[in-house]
Amino acid sequence: MKAKLIFIFILFLPNLSFSQSESWVLEDIRVTGLQRVSAGSVFAVMPVNIGDLITEDLYKEIVVSIFETGKFDDVKLGRDGNALLIDLDERPTIDEIVIEGNQAIPTDALLDGLKNSGIFKGALYKRAVFESLSVELERQYAAQGKYSANVDVIADDLPKNRIKLSVKIEEGASASLIKINIVGNTILTDEEILDEFKLKEKNWLSVFTRGSGYSRENLKGDLETLESIYKNRGYLKFEILSSMVTISKDKKNIYLTITINEGEVFNVSEVRLAGDLDIADELVSNLITIPINEIYIEAYVKFSEDRIKSFLESLGFTNAEVSTSKVINDENKTVKLTVFVDKGQRTMVNKISFEGNDRTHDIVLRREMRQMEKSWVSNNLLETSKLRLDRLGFFKKVDYEKKAVPGSPDEVDVIFSVDEQYSGSIGGSIGYGAYGLSLGANYSEKNAFGTGNSVSVGISYSEWRQDVSFNFFDPYFTIDGIGLGYGAFYRKTDYGNFNIAAYNTDSYGGNVSFQLPISEIERLGFNLSIDNTQIKTNAFSSRQLVDFYNSEGFDFNTYSGTVTWSQITLDRGLFPTNGMSNQLSLTLTLPGSNINYGRFNHDFKIFRPLPLNLIFSYRSRIGILFTYDDTETAPPYQHFYAGGMRSVRGFKQNYLGPKAIYSSGYSPRYARPIGGPYSISGGFDLIIPLDFVPDPRSVRGSVFLDYGNVFSDGCRAYETNCYEFDLSELRYSIGVGVTWITALGPLSFALASVFNDSPADRTETFQFEIGTQF
Repeated sequence: MKAKLIFIFILFLPNLSFSQSESWVLEDIRVTGLQRVSAGSVFAVMPVNIGDLITEDLYKEIVVSIFETGKFDDVKLGRDGNALLIDLDERPTIDEIVIEGNQAIPTDALLDGLKNSGIFKGALYKRAVFESLSVELERQYAAQGKYSANVDVIADDLPKNRIKLSVKIEEGASASLIKINIVGNTILTDEEILDEFKLKEKNWLSVFTRGSGYSRENLKGDLETLESIYKNRGYLKFEILSSMVTISKDKKNIYLTITINEGEVFNVSEVRLAGDLDIADELVSNLITIPINEIYIEAYVKFSEDRIKSFLESLGFTNAEVSTSKVINDENKTVKLTVFVDKGQRTMVNKISFEGNDRTHDIVLRREMRQMEKSWVSNNLLETSKLRLDRLGFFKKVDYEKKAVPGSPDEVDVIFSVDEQYSGSIGGSIGYGAYGLSLGANYSEKNAFGTGNSVSVGISYSEWRQDVSFNFFDPYFTIDGIGLGYGAFYRKTDYGNFNIAAYNTDSYGGNVSFQLPISEIERLGFNLSIDNTQIKTNAFSSRQLVDFYNSEGFDFNTYSGTVTWSQITLDRGLFPTNGMSNQLSLTLTLPGSNINYGRFNHDFKIFRPLPLNLIFSYRSRIGILFTYDDTETAPPYQHFYAGGMRSVRGFKQNYLGPKAIYSSGYSPRYARPIGGPYSISGGFDLIIPLDFVPDPRSVRGSVFLDYGNVFSDGCRAYETNCYEFDLSELRYSIGVGVTWITALGPLSFALASVFNDSPADRTETFQFEIGTQF
């Protein structure tokens, strides 16, 4: 278009208002019509200067040079004496792009596609590009299977030579993939191949699985899968001859035909290593896992290449290239493989910097780094550093990039970019759960003042507990990562309002704790605490509590020590999708205590991703309470309880296990639980993505199966619902649950049905609670 305008303009140059047949000396240049473009930028591209002799050929060069800047729609030349007159018509700039009607493709994705075509805010408005805008957007929709999408674009003039582009989209319905035909397959059936495809033919389940939606991206992935299926079975010369997509006239149905040539099975006859390594060839050779004299398997080749590349990257060769060449013998159906290694230049980290941490101090991020400055770059160490920042729980997102250092080809700068998130609360709080109303005034922060320390100070009130507490923990008390924490509390508790047999306790105490890192994922913790607890009975206290009161007393000074081992490989602190959390703890009272007992706890969680963006989750909790020395009965305020949103959903909070017996004649409709010295609970969750909500990362749904109960090895003759450990007495529930992350904390709902319950158990079909997540 631009070349055509220049040609037409030059064609009519003889009709301009000055004579081309005579030459003249340029004394002045006058430019009119400029709005945003500076006169200096025009002068800079012109092939003439003051004092030059203007000839016929120069007229054409001036016009062409100005047009080639791409900033003008029209250029007119004139002459006033020895002054050159240039009248320019600037192209407008795109001031705003408004897109309406899009749902299937996010606005940012559409804008990125337009930017690749030269259409973005601040760009020059070119009519030729404008005319292709709707075509580009419709192309993006076609790639997602929406062939009936319609895009209208309107350009509105704005003051100061600006343009507003309004894009109105009618997406239409996605075309359904009706049939996938595989042509040329004899070794594998259509069903065996299609089972591995992400694309699925439309059926009655498609409305739930979204499996019949076609996209070019999924087709590309499935073609790669198809190639892998055959090449991992020895069909080295397998090839996809064609993939044809046919669309019905109404653009509602898609038919896909894939034609293949399976070829024959090949065996590996030889594997060699080549390349200028300058490191132990034997060490690299040991990373190759390709069997010789067996069928060719592409996965083994890729795995070996990845192992070698990862090894070299850990040594600083971040640009290492590993490829495998093949010499095929068609007669013998064998292949010789040569793994060629080009390690490239070794690279060192010059500087590590951080962006986005407006609140969190640099030192908090830097101490999580496993990649050091002035050391060889290691992608493994960079990924480990990123994972450690993710696990802090201070950031929504963590990324990093490597940038070359100008003038130093063997050095890079590493920049970590973080997006900070809310990690604490200050002020008042209100909540309601299975244990009633709770009020509080508190300051709680996992990243206090950006230091990475956790601090909590609070005064809370609920129907069963009044609590004043202070806790502090510094995870890096020493530079080696040894953590130090301490705290103090005063607490009054009325267990009768916590769905537990009626009694009151008054207690106060304090603690100091240390945490030692064993490895990147393991920690060892030590805690020393002192506690004074007084028990008060009343007319509604259970017979079990009265027996303990008469046997052990009512005023207890306890000194205890706790050892905790934890191993955490979760990929996120909140809503993990992969990894494991495993924790063991043992608490024992120390000499000087007037009651002697111990508590053992095991908490385990595991998450594993599944196809279709599903996540499998399993959790378990085991608790054991025991006594030693001259103590005969463990204190009831250390008992374990089960039931409710935190353990076995569908059962009332804490209502599983032994029930209270009252010697006073008090006979409630439901006997309250007293807990027990043994507890086991857990559950399986199939976590389902809720893509239809505005922010899927803040909401999680699941289908669950929970189990659990509380047991005792010292059931008294008068006790009811008391069992020694017996798997047949486990209680179960199935149902659905949803957790939503709100400003108040996780808000969880559950709808459950129970089974294997007893008449003494209390159940709740619907439950909700703030502060709990599955």
